[in-house]
Amino acid sequence: MRLSELLRQPVADSGGELLGRLSDVIVRLRGADFPVVTGLVVTVGSRSLFVPIDQVGVLGGQQLRLASARLDLRQFERREGEVLLRADVLGHRLLDVDSARLIRAADLQLAPGRGEWVVSGVASHRRPRSLLGRLAGPAGSGSGSEPQFREWARFEPLIGHTGSALARRPFGRIRRLKPAQIADLLEGASQAEETEILGQVHADPELEADVFEELEEDLATRLLGARTDAEIADVLARMRADDAADAIAELPQRRRQPVLDRLPPGQQAKVRTLLGYHPASAGGLMGVDFVTVGAGAVVADAVAAVAAAGALQPEALTSVYLVDERSRLAGVARLVALVQADPATPLADVADSDPVRVLADTDVVDIAVLMSDYNLITIPVVDRRQRMLGVITVDDVLEATLPADWRRREAAEPPDARGGQDS
Repeated sequence: MRLSELLRQPVADSGGELLGRLSDVIVRLRGADFPVVTGLVVTVGSRSLFVPIDQVGVLGGQQLRLASARLDLRQFERREGEVLLRADVLGHRLLDVDSARLIRAADLQLAPGRGEWVVSGVASHRRPRSLLGRLAGPAGSGSGSEPQFREWARFEPLIGHTGSALARRPFGRIRRLKPAQIADLLEGASQAEETEILGQVHADPELEADVFEELEEDLATRLLGARTDAEIADVLARMRADDAADAIAELPQRRRQPVLDRLPPGQQAKVRTLLGYHPASAGGLMGVDFVTVGAGAVVADAVAAVAAAGALQPEALTSVYLVDERSRLAGVARLVALVQADPATPLADVADSDPVRVLADTDVVDIAVLMSDYNLITIPVVDRRQRMLGVITVDDVLEATLPADWRRREAAEPPDARGGQDS
């Protein structure tokens, strides 16, 4: 049965005498299992009373019938961990786990199972996909169409409801999403929803740093600005140095130095170096983590160096850079070429001895043209003596050259987002 059909139904005692009306349904969350109904909130006059589910004789039909004539007349008070379907879920936003989007619950479905009632499904408000659909109006509003219910397990319940946050946190599935998906959720979330999403993400510091790397600059600055200097430094310490430098540059002037001073020495040195470059130049885009080997090495040495670089971002490991005794760039070997070559082959035989490279002051548009012309996914940055300074990856170039409002576009839905079903 639907929650919308139950609400406001008359409630009668075992003899059929009218007592009041149903105003809400109480459930308890059980992780991956369906939430179980534990009781009802019945309005009697001006009072809201609690009725345990085991005192309900008939649920559904034209009226709800209690199993006895006895009713606890004490005012209902929510207990810790209780979730109210009308107050907390109906009309509120939930996370659609399949599509990584926030949706609004239009109705809920209750069903009997193993001697208990459970919440089995959710129907969401959907925008019509066609002009004909828009002219016809929303589903269910005079069109005679039935709401489409999907299994409760496909949703993360009650985003933004503070009262039940502790009850839900152990079951949270937000952390299973990709950092970019979580960033998109935050960019469309209310302040209360932001707080809950970040609260779950904070339990995984590495994921939290990845999410902040993906956030639009203004939002990242606002969310970081609400934290203490030590808390900001804790997040930035786990971010790529170039992203951490961008984040610090966006902070108010008075907060930059205190945050910098709290970074670990290694990260602090990298960030200080990057802050010295213009953000729209090669120096401002580059990362300073990359793998180098001596020019006289063999393929096996380069592969071993990549294997040992577990702390580096995967994007920085697509190439190995050959340097001479003065740290000058002598060649670039692609990881694919290394894997396909004999381990004993001299590295110089599989490397490009005259790789495309840029100076630190090269403009981002020129970098994008070079990477497009030469089909590059990374490009080394050198000084005027050809010494390696850093590496630019294609994702950084894309982010710098796409229109400023690119994040506001609705992401394309994966072809299997609905499990192969048209809903």
